[in-house]
Amino acid sequence: MTLAILGAGAFGTALAISISHDRPVQLWARDADQVADMKAARENTLRLPGCPFPDDLRVIGDLGDISGSETVLLAIPMQKLRDFLTRHHDILSGKTLVACCKGMELGTGVGPVSVIRDVIPGAEAAILTGPSFAADIARGLPTALTLACGDDERGAILQHDLSTANLRIYRTTDTIGAELGGALKNVIAIACGAVMGAGLGESARAALMTRGYAEMQRLAEYLGADPTTLAGLSGFGDLTLTCTSEQSRNYRLGRSLGEGNSFDAKTTVEGAATAQAVHDMAQDHGLDMPITSVVAALLENRLDMKTAMKRLLSRPLKEE
Repeated sequence: MTLAILGAGAFGTALAISISHDRPVQLWARDADQVADMKAARENTLRLPGCPFPDDLRVIGDLGDISGSETVLLAIPMQKLRDFLTRHHDILSGKTLVACCKGMELGTGVGPVSVIRDVIPGAEAAILTGPSFAADIARGLPTALTLACGDDERGAILQHDLSTANLRIYRTTDTIGAELGGALKNVIAIACGAVMGAGLGESARAALMTRGYAEMQRLAEYLGADPTTLAGLSGFGDLTLTCTSEQSRNYRLGRSLGEGNSFDAKTTVEGAATAQAVHDMAQDHGLDMPITSVVAALLENRLDMKTAMKRLLSRPLKEE
């Protein structure tokens, strides 16, 4: 079976490298120059340099080439996913579409599986998520991820097809919980980066991670997910990784906020849009999401770090 991966960013490329050790993979990029460069160099010099392509990894620039692929991994940024699916509806309809992005859509507040189901109801929708950095996957370092698919039989097939020597896949049917874990941990990572950037210490970061995890579970339960899903790789696992590593773009964005420095506007940071989407949802439904609300306010320059910390620390005392 030939697998297609759409999106040649770091994560899409890393998955293509790992999976193509076991089966043929097509890696699609929309930019013709990038396609030509990857074909010539046999690596993604722009997004993942130093990670050579296996022989069974084929770079393509024409989406028509994926017509024979039953399964398609969508490594498309969350806020661009709906438009991409709409424009390419016909070629993607009827396939199994696995979202490889994390976040909540601005305006609707839904995750990638919901977007797929909305735009292409004829497709089987799933999501691949969990604690992972592209460089680790591409270099063959052991990584574990969650594959969430509402159809457990199809999920079992995907679990087998996507697992590799270094990529261990666990599965669940709780797509909502998996979506929320991958999305919300980015918001908490921004908060943790801000705390560390402001020099507030490891104890403050541990407190934010813990109370942030409580927020994640609260929203998951409200939206009908199984709260225990958040205790797995797609929730607690991803939260731990993203809140403690400089490799995380969300953490680095938060750190720049805490330090009072600028951040590269060209860098995709899914947690920024997710913070706003979740803040809006929380207000509409009367949900208590204090860390998320503070992060949204920081990103919009409605709060400074001192005021943000004061707001969190002055909240009423309560039982844990």
